[in-house]
Amino acid sequence: MADYHDDLRLAHVLADAADAATMERFRAIDLKVETKPDMTPVSEADRAAEELIRGHLQRARPRDAVVGEEYGTAGTGPRRWIVDPIDGTKNYVRGVPVWATLISLTVQGDDGYEPVVGVVSAPALGRRWWAARGAGAYTGRSLTSASRIRVSRVGRIEDASFAYSSLSGWEERGRLDGFLDLTRACWRTRGYGDFWPYMMVAEGSVDICAEPELSLWDMAANVIVVQEAGGTFTGLDGRPGPHSGNAAASNGLLHEELLGYVGSRGA
Repeated sequence: MADYHDDLRLAHVLADAADAATMERFRAIDLKVETKPDMTPVSEADRAAEELIRGHLQRARPRDAVVGEEYGTAGTGPRRWIVDPIDGTKNYVRGVPVWATLISLTVQGDDGYEPVVGVVSAPALGRRWWAARGAGAYTGRSLTSASRIRVSRVGRIEDASFAYSSLSGWEERGRLDGFLDLTRACWRTRGYGDFWPYMMVAEGSVDICAEPELSLWDMAANVIVVQEAGGTFTGLDGRPGPHSGNAAASNGLLHEELLGYVGSRGA
């Protein structure tokens, strides 16, 4: 198995740089915010953080490709870095501290590009999570100050805690009935949104989560953290990884039942 320790160390360096840039502008009264063609917001901090990460990667990994939310794809090859400079921009621009920079390295495999390194850094929460293939998943302030994390062992849906983003997305895609049935079946539901539910699944504080519409950069870093924590991450169609345009993550024990509600049943 390939060793991605050097890439993981680099991802932490990238996250450190992004954290400094995003925190400097967080809750700034003169923060500039625009609306993109897809009607989602983008701030000057989103663009500055991605430019910073791309600059570091160009110097440190010039042969690797980069895919980012704000500036698209640059380069080709078997290794691709996936970057979401601020996952949770709506929270960021409103001063809500639940947002993170997502950085992932993916490598070309039999089923497309597969995440092998992921760092999820939420500086306003004072939290960071990371993983590399075959090396486990961790949370802490640095590689040398970290605790290993594992998914829960909850095996019944009626005992499960379910995290989701919003109701509207499920309704717009004709999946609301299955979603609501799941909320009624679970012990507890909470709408945390964005990266956080996946990190909670990895830590074992939440058992299942799902979202009906996502982009690659929303998922790639989360995938490897959940998987290395012992969990399962697929699309709503059951396809492993971040390739389906939506996501379902669980502790593994509850995954088929989760898909039964929000996958085929909810379609």
